[in-house]
Amino acid sequence: MRRFARAGYLALASSLLMGYAAAQPANIACTSSASAAGTQTWRCDNGITIVAESGARFELKDANRDGHIDSVELSSKALLVEVPTKPGGNPFKVLTPQAIAAVRGTRWAVDVAEAKTSVFVADGRVGVSRRAHRRGVVLGPGQGVDVEATGPLTVKQWGQPRIDALMARLGQ
Repeated sequence: MRRFARAGYLALASSLLMGYAAAQPANIACTSSASAAGTQTWRCDNGITIVAESGARFELKDANRDGHIDSVELSSKALLVEVPTKPGGNPFKVLTPQAIAAVRGTRWAVDVAEAKTSVFVADGRVGVSRRAHRRGVVLGPGQGVDVEATGPLTVKQWGQPRIDALMARLGQ
């Protein structure tokens, strides 16, 4: 009886976690902890840190199956991602319904709302393109871009109120 109760509890806890934040494949070495403003912080053994806005829906990915996270599929709300600089190799990616944001080492935020993805770079450089088209833009510190289904990808220097609002949602 105790075994069934424990299995039921684990299934319930697992389904609640997946509805709240991320589905994590069993072979990826990342741990999560609750943090400020209801956010959740994921720390991975390869140095990647992800802060998820409360209620964000995303999935950690290991495309090359080496046991280390190499991308995130984000379907709603915002993530703040910090990736250590690594020479060579494949860039870390955040994939959304509208965009792909890729880096080799930096700190940036990705926000998915309705039919738009917004990407903001705090440090480093991030390449951003539409999922359907590989031609994109490169963002530097303080810059952002809004990616919609159509229209140009216009790099803009974000104003402090917009930066502060996004970072507040991420407990920063």
